[in-house]
Amino acid sequence: MCHSCDSDPETRTEIRIAGIRGIQGVVRKTVNDELRATIWEPQHMDKIVPSLLFNMQKIEEVDSRIGPPPSPSAADKEENPAMLAENCFRELLGRATFGNMNNAVRPVFAHLDHHRLWDPNEFAVHCFKIIMYSIQAQYSHHVIQEILGHLDARKKDSPRVRAGIIQVLLEAVAIAAKGSIGPTVLEVFNTLLKHLRLSVEFEANDLQGGSISSANLSTSSKDSDEKIVQNAIIQTIGFFGSNLPDYQRSEIMMFIMGKVPVFGTSTHTLDISQLGDLGTRRIQIMLLRSLLMVTSGYKAKTIVTALPGSFLDPLLSPSLMEDYELRQLVLEVMHNLMDRHDNRAKLRGIRIIPDVADLKIKREKICRQDTSFMKKNGQQLYRHIYLGCKEEDNVQKNYELLYTSLALITIELANEEVVIDLIRLAIALQDSAIINEDNLPMFHRCGIMALVAAYLNFVSQMIAVPAFCQHVSKVIEIRTMEAPYFLPEHIFRDKCMLPKSLEKHDKNLYFLTNKIAESLGGSGYSVERLSVPYVPQVTDEDRLSRRKSIVDTVSIQVDILPNSIPSDDVVSNTEEITFEALKKAIDTSGMEEQEKEKRRLVIEKFQKAPFEEIAAQCESKANLLHDRLAQILELTIRPPPSPSGTLTITSGHAQYQSVPVYEMKFPDLCVY
Repeated sequence: MCHSCDSDPETRTEIRIAGIRGIQGVVRKTVNDELRATIWEPQHMDKIVPSLLFNMQKIEEVDSRIGPPPSPSAADKEENPAMLAENCFRELLGRATFGNMNNAVRPVFAHLDHHRLWDPNEFAVHCFKIIMYSIQAQYSHHVIQEILGHLDARKKDSPRVRAGIIQVLLEAVAIAAKGSIGPTVLEVFNTLLKHLRLSVEFEANDLQGGSISSANLSTSSKDSDEKIVQNAIIQTIGFFGSNLPDYQRSEIMMFIMGKVPVFGTSTHTLDISQLGDLGTRRIQIMLLRSLLMVTSGYKAKTIVTALPGSFLDPLLSPSLMEDYELRQLVLEVMHNLMDRHDNRAKLRGIRIIPDVADLKIKREKICRQDTSFMKKNGQQLYRHIYLGCKEEDNVQKNYELLYTSLALITIELANEEVVIDLIRLAIALQDSAIINEDNLPMFHRCGIMALVAAYLNFVSQMIAVPAFCQHVSKVIEIRTMEAPYFLPEHIFRDKCMLPKSLEKHDKNLYFLTNKIAESLGGSGYSVERLSVPYVPQVTDEDRLSRRKSIVDTVSIQVDILPNSIPSDDVVSNTEEITFEALKKAIDTSGMEEQEKEKRRLVIEKFQKAPFEEIAAQCESKANLLHDRLAQILELTIRPPPSPSGTLTITSGHAQYQSVPVYEMKFPDLCVY
């Protein structure tokens, strides 16, 4: 009766209404009747539910509002088969219990599949809104599990069908997130990430298999359809993640980060064997976009909670990739987690800010946990910013995000020691742009100079040291008149005139370390470290992320004036001094895990140990090296009176001038 197709419209309507009322009576009878145990069996539900959905399809205007579908009026219930069927469907779902919920939901999928109602999916969305609002809240996760299962079952269908199912999942999650989601949190994300990988794999296969003929049009169409699937997945992940409590969101952040593939490592848990380089890059971008959505709005009380070491290390690895879009996404994720006082919008765009006070920056006193975080991880953050500025494929947005990173560290994490480190980093960037050892194009060199100017202008006003502000303002004023391409407002503008070289520029155009040290020292800052040039730490990430390796400089050099010894002998002696242990220290390619850990501990010790302890240890090692050097060269070595002195070398054969004999290079420390 519900499926009546009588030629007379009025008769057809009356028959259908009668059929729906019959079903409604059966449903209501289940409350206090022996039928209660049998009506929920699949063979009955497979008839009842499609009959109701068939009539609900006749609604001409489906309500697409976010809230629950409107309840039908009394008149509509009696006269309109669609409204009467919808009301009966709600009653049915409202009476469903834990044991029979799935039997009532599965026929919905069969009906939508049979009638091809996933594309377009307005009716499917409408049905699941009714389902989610009609069932008891504690059963919401059952419906979500059924949608995920159906998505798995239809994984080889067209992209638009899969996108339709994912959008239905989004609507269900949006409603379930307000109540009980249950134990399906990781299952939701795991299934979505699996389908994200499948979508990227299908897209990559289409691109590789496409021909140049007219089939190319269908390939591009499939390509755009797969992007619809990917965007739907990311939107669902973001919405679901943003509604989770903080402790669950942290777990999901780690879960997604563990899926991001990094070239040269096997720590990720996502199968990318079939993707190729193009597909791998695509999945990296998709996963980082998902992570960006999940971290949006996340507010942690301490930075250690937001960026634990187990999350920070894998997050920063893609920031060294030779792909500007990946680096942008990593920086944006970092900003989401660092910006605990919503200052990022005020810092948007790289520019010279006349008066930082007008921005009304919100900040709090740096807590002990944040100070400890910077002592442990500060050098790692500085290194990624430094190397990120020197990438050849940087665009304006990269420089803007790098500037924002420096500003957020200053606002959220900077005490006096961190401020000095950030200024050292800025000066090192300026020096790298001038010297240009990386052979960067002129635009990138000027972009770095502009970034340094914008940041030093910001930090000088944040710490409010008048002499420092005066020096920065003076340099910016001279640049405005003589070298506007060193300022962000000009270099990032279209058709900006670039200089042919930077070597001939007056030193007044540059920020000078001695001037900055003098101004900060007068205000009580400890400026001794400003005289030590910043050098980024060396880790294995350069090798893993397909970029040029920076060779660690742990070396011993011997310089002897060639009065009576030929130059060949000098070279020979130098090679002999570089014994096997030092070769192993320099050769990181074959280093075992134990050696890596030992190296990390040494670097950490030089960063954190008291200076007196480091000096005592270096003095002990220096004495051992003196003895070793004397044995090798058969010379008598008299140690210098001070660490900065020279060694006097004598032997039975000749007397040599006092010269520096060797140096050991460590981060921020030289021993002579």
